[in-house]
Amino acid sequence: MAVEFKLPKIAEGVESGDVLEILVSVGDTLELEQEVMELETDKATVFVPSDVEGVVTGINCDVGDTIAVGQVILSVEPATASAPEAPVESAPVAAAEPVVEKPVEPAQEPVAPVAPVEPVAPVAPVSPVVAKPESAPVETAPGKKVIVAAGPAIRRFAREVGVDLQTIQGSGEHGRIVREDVLKVVREGSRQGGSPATASSGSQSDGYGPIHVEKMPKIRQTIAKKMHESWTTCPRVTNFDDADVTALEEIRQNSKKEYAAGGIKLTSMPFLVKAVAMALKSHPVINASIDLEQGQIIYKDYVNVGIAIDTERGLVVPSLREADKLGIPDVARQLGQMADNVRSGNFSIDDLRGGTFTISNLGAIGGTYSTPIINTPETAILLVGRSRKLPVVVGDEVKIRLMMPLSLSYDHRLIDGGAAARFLNEVIGYLEAPSRLLLAL
Repeated sequence: MAVEFKLPKIAEGVESGDVLEILVSVGDTLELEQEVMELETDKATVFVPSDVEGVVTGINCDVGDTIAVGQVILSVEPATASAPEAPVESAPVAAAEPVVEKPVEPAQEPVAPVAPVEPVAPVAPVSPVVAKPESAPVETAPGKKVIVAAGPAIRRFAREVGVDLQTIQGSGEHGRIVREDVLKVVREGSRQGGSPATASSGSQSDGYGPIHVEKMPKIRQTIAKKMHESWTTCPRVTNFDDADVTALEEIRQNSKKEYAAGGIKLTSMPFLVKAVAMALKSHPVINASIDLEQGQIIYKDYVNVGIAIDTERGLVVPSLREADKLGIPDVARQLGQMADNVRSGNFSIDDLRGGTFTISNLGAIGGTYSTPIINTPETAILLVGRSRKLPVVVGDEVKIRLMMPLSLSYDHRLIDGGAAARFLNEVIGYLEAPSRLLLAL
């Protein structure tokens, strides 16, 4: 009898998700812990593993559907359901000998049943049964769904550029689809004057010219809701300032080869993260949140710095835990690993939680100042722009110094201008005297 496989609890606070990819078809043999679908929830993409094994007899959702925790997604005929059949067939054969009444009946009567038993065995041997030839087409024959060999990052990239992986012949090992295969389809679509997205969705127009319409990804919906919540509930003010990072850059340049030998890319971000983390310890109001319903200020006695990372799917903010307790090498190592995990989709929802303050690095792309939106329920966010050389008055002389632009947005319901300025001044103080960061505990 088929059992229902329901969407399990994915993470605390996650009640639903959008189906990005279904990785099994009707007729497939399902194993325990086998990934059955890719699901997008809030900001994380997760794979749903099976907690049953058997043959898939039904799929109760489709790509693009929003499914809730506890909703039936697959019907599976358990592997144990067919197991009793083997003993049932062998049991009568084994029992046939004791049942024969040898003392009463003539010896020829038992011989008669034995003769039919012999042909029965070869008539239905396991190997000649065409079970495997029939099951093979089940995996490849259905026109609706063909499971393609491609990794999570490639599947996600193909969706974002509008390419159907089922139409691609992979050039990788064992026919595996690689990034170049997807890019080839995109280039061919461009040469033909269209795009994979428009080709699949059909030609449309808004009255002024051609358009194509795509469903808003779950991550973009979540970002939109979060930004609207921040904008409407959090009256923010932004302070702008610059930090002289000439000495810091000299230290970085002198150390980056040594770090690179250890597999670590040393940028200015580890210094900035450490400076912010140390300043947060001295300014608890910046490291707090508000509970207006209870009339409370919640001061965080830990420092978890969220790092905004730009990805193909949108802005993702994983949290660097206990950043104040980490040295520069540890911060640099964890930042690199964090960025790799986020861009490859190898992270969990829990990695995005627990932040007390956020840093956004606009300088990696370009730009100087901006007014970043606070990642509520946090109460402040720091945006760093691209450092540039400027003439600066030092004492009575004008010198060329490397200046880092900083933009601090803060929730004016809790943080006053003076508190924000003092916090930013301390961050700048650490950046301008980097030896303090190297010695900080």
